[in-house]
Amino acid sequence: MAGSPAYDAIVVGSGPNGLAAAITLARAGRSVLVREEQETVGGGTRSAELTLPGFVHDVCSAVHPLALGSPFFRSLPLAEHGLEFVHPSAPLAHPLESGEAVLLERSLEETAAGLGGDARAYRRLLGPVVESWSRLEEAILRPLLSVPRHPLALARFGLAAIRPASGLARSAFSGERARALFAGAAAHSIQPLERPATSSFGLVLLALGHVHGWPVVRGGSQRIADALASYLRSLGGEIETAAPVESLAALPPARAILCDVTPRELARLAGDRLPARYRRALERYRYGPGVFKLDYALDGPIPWAAPECSRAGTVHLGGTLAEVAASERAPERGEHAERPYVLLAQPTLFDPGRAPEGKHTAWAYCHVPNGSSVDMTEQIEAQIERFAPGFRGRILARSALGPAGLEQRNRNCVGGDINGGSAALRQLVARPALRRVPYATPVEGLYLCSSSTPPGGGVHGMCGFLAARALLRRR
Repeated sequence: MAGSPAYDAIVVGSGPNGLAAAITLARAGRSVLVREEQETVGGGTRSAELTLPGFVHDVCSAVHPLALGSPFFRSLPLAEHGLEFVHPSAPLAHPLESGEAVLLERSLEETAAGLGGDARAYRRLLGPVVESWSRLEEAILRPLLSVPRHPLALARFGLAAIRPASGLARSAFSGERARALFAGAAAHSIQPLERPATSSFGLVLLALGHVHGWPVVRGGSQRIADALASYLRSLGGEIETAAPVESLAALPPARAILCDVTPRELARLAGDRLPARYRRALERYRYGPGVFKLDYALDGPIPWAAPECSRAGTVHLGGTLAEVAASERAPERGEHAERPYVLLAQPTLFDPGRAPEGKHTAWAYCHVPNGSSVDMTEQIEAQIERFAPGFRGRILARSALGPAGLEQRNRNCVGGDINGGSAALRQLVARPALRRVPYATPVEGLYLCSSSTPPGGGVHGMCGFLAARALLRRR
């Protein structure tokens, strides 16, 4: 900030949001430097051989409905820089105790047909969201307090979205199949399903399955970051890896600094530059539950009791609505569910190049209290075995990452929180603090652009894009 500026902007952190901010500025003709402390770019979109040689695993994010649903990503020529999405034949499966599974199909009508007596109710609930998605997405992927372009469509969506997911599932559906499907999608909120606005996660994710699908990336999620970095360099942007930033004062002179970091890290990096009131707001920022994650090298595909699960890239293991809801209440109370809701991805069914011929990978995690040190391997594997008897016999090797391990690989995963902060309603509105421009700090030229700003977690780049747009408007 002080001195002769070497760059128009420096971006601290190379997650999708940091790279999105840098690209937005570079497209506007600004000189940009990205600094990244790890050896590779990517933040939550990294891949690595975590188990055995030749088995490629996604370290954090693995399935990307919001990447295709991002207006910003769709504006970029990422395919020209090596990015290819692979679509499973069904986005999602949710197996039940009966040995059957309910599927989220790309077609809304086909999904509804699998819900029996709730077919009409599903069409009534999801149909308007799917039909209005092109008008809704801009408002959903922006700060909640901004003025929408299509207020009527957003108001109709908001009437259902503001409700607790457990209440909406019970009132909208009479059967367990539809209730379980909705509960599993809503549990991506990493909140108790009795909380207001948890329905918004279920509605958005199910609608995205119909509109854009839930794809994986050929070769692993790292390819998203690599494509963004390649495009940024083609625009003249610079990237330095293995270049940790311990203080903003140590950065080269720049007209602006954008930080793809959490509020806790911003307070550390900025030091006494931040006004006391804003610093207190950052210190009050709440982080949500953490995750305990397992990656598997497998001798064959997962032997699902419900064969239709093999059509899905993502499988939600949680049984009934009541069971999923109980699992999601536990971390908020500082407890660990004995039967946790497990999110599982099986990418090699659709991208076989990630493993040696005939072998497979799987990615699974459950929600735990923030900062938990409890090993949840047994509980996760019991849930997989419950719906896929014989699964343990397919395991060649496993890698376990608890909250501490995830945070060590990515400082933004505070206490294992992969969402950049709690998704409670109050914090969705004031993220990270209640300000007219949530990306701008009180320090001239200093911006926050991480998932701790609107619209929050997910691989969509919109936090970085909107932060850079705010900077360009002010400049």
